[in-house]
Amino acid sequence: TGLVLNQRKYTLDLLEETGKLGCRPTPTPFDTGHKLSLRDGEPLCEEGKGRYQRLVGKLIYLTLTRPDITFAVNVLSQFMHAPTDAHLKAVDRVLCYLKKNPGKGLLYVKQETVEIEGYSDADWAGCGDTRRSTTGYCVYLGGNFVVWRSKRQDVCSRSSAEAEYRAVAMGVSELLWLKILLTDIGIEIEGPMKMYCDNKSAINLANNPVLHDRTKHVEIDRHFIRERIDAKELILPYMKSEDQTADVLTKALPSASFERNVSKLGMFD
Repeated sequence: TGLVLNQRKYTLDLLEETGKLGCRPTPTPFDTGHKLSLRDGEPLCEEGKGRYQRLVGKLIYLTLTRPDITFAVNVLSQFMHAPTDAHLKAVDRVLCYLKKNPGKGLLYVKQETVEIEGYSDADWAGCGDTRRSTTGYCVYLGGNFVVWRSKRQDVCSRSSAEAEYRAVAMGVSELLWLKILLTDIGIEIEGPMKMYCDNKSAINLANNPVLHDRTKHVEIDRHFIRERIDAKELILPYMKSEDQTADVLTKALPSASFERNVSKLGMFD
C-alpha cells in the first residue's frame, strides 16, 4: 500500500486533443537512432510553431509525475524558438509513448528508515548543435523517488570526466538542499548521503586532495564536493553504467535498457 501520484485524466485529455487516443503505442519516448538538432527538418509556420510550443508546455507539466519522459521533453524544449516538422514528429512520438500507459505515475511507500541516495550521470558532448553535455540526476528519500532533473550543461566540457563531475556537483547540491529542508522540519537523516557515479575518473577527482593544472577549470565544483566528503556528509560509490538509474535522464535508450531503468524509478500503473 502507498500513495500514487499520476495524471491519467490530463494525459488522456492531451491524447484526445491531439488525436492520439487510437494511435499505436511506441516502446520508448525518443528515437535512439537519431539525435535532434536545429538543422533537422523544415521550419514550421506560425500556427505550427504555436502548436509545438503548446504541446511541449503541456508535456513539461506532465513530467511532474512522469520522470520517464523527462529527457525527451528536455530535448524538445530546446527548440521552442525555432521548431521544425522533425521536432513536431518527435513530439508525436512522446504522445504515442504516453498512450502505452496513460495512468502511469509515482508510487510512494512509507519506509522505516530515512536515507538520502542520489544517482548522477552525464552524456558527454551529447548536444549536436553546441557540443555541450547533458546532466541527469535523481534522488531517493527513504527509497522513494522524489527529485529528478535532465538539463543541458551551461558550458562545454573537455572530457567525459569533467562532464560527469559537473553532473555530480549538481546532484550533490540537490542532496544538500533536501537534507537542510528535512532538518528544518525536524527529520534527521541517517548516515552520510550517497551519490552514485559510473565514472571512476570523476570519483578519483573528488577523492584526490591534490589539484592539478588539468582540473583547475572545475576547481569550484571540486572544492564544493571535497568539503562534503571530508566532513563525512557524503560518499561517492561507484556504479556500473548498465546499473546507473540516471542514465534514462541523459540519453535516448534502447527499449530493453529503457524499461530496466524506468523500473527503478518507483513508477506504478
